[in-house]
Amino acid sequence: MVDTRSAAHTAHDNVWFERAARAGFAASGLLHILIAFIVAQLALGAGGNADQSGALAALAAQPGGAVMLWVATVVLAALGVWYLVETFLEDDAKHRVKSAAVGVVYLSLAFSAGRFAVGSGKSSGQQNAGLSAEMMKSGWGKALLVVIALGIIGVGGYHVYKGVTKKFFKDLDVSGGTAVTWVGIVGYVAKGLVLAGAGILVIVATFTADPAKASGIDSAVKTLGAAPFGKFLLLLAAVGLAAYGAYGFVRARHADM
Repeated sequence: MVDTRSAAHTAHDNVWFERAARAGFAASGLLHILIAFIVAQLALGAGGNADQSGALAALAAQPGGAVMLWVATVVLAALGVWYLVETFLEDDAKHRVKSAAVGVVYLSLAFSAGRFAVGSGKSSGQQNAGLSAEMMKSGWGKALLVVIALGIIGVGGYHVYKGVTKKFFKDLDVSGGTAVTWVGIVGYVAKGLVLAGAGILVIVATFTADPAKASGIDSAVKTLGAAPFGKFLLLLAAVGLAAYGAYGFVRARHADM
């Protein structure tokens, strides 16, 4: 019988697996920088989908975009599997659940990148709105939407907490540095606020039966743009998301794997 824990240790000790997983952080960072660019364009009056599908579409439109998307697919999948492998190494149940959840998130992102690589990618905002519309047709569907929204708000709040308290240094093999500190704080707080905004909009959408508001980060960003001083707020959001993207490159180099 295969010793699962031993096999997990062997996988984690593989230098090429670790390098591919680290590259996954860089790929995620690049996507967040592209999202930041789209948000800045929205502030200047241009269009676009300010979410991961919009970033993947922007990447696909570049020369050699398909190749870059395939590379992103591979390294994001490697990072997702890395976290799933960690579930067999963790002794604490809470940490196992966290590793499994993060792994699924990165595998989902890898799947989306793969779809764009083969030309079948779709706007996640439209898909979310369509799914939300179906769920709003029933009482249990609305209840589930509220639960999901509260979960998103919770994740957003944790991001803000992690940024403000500098808990992100626990994920790194360095303990300081002005640049690392500031991209970590600004990036995590900005990402957390955007996620919390998206969760709040899902709740509003559920009680007002407006699926368009339940389309995720893109809806949250565009709602922010429609607020007083919206353009200025969008530019601040763009800076924050770009910082989160930069932190992805920091993790690619300094993640405590």
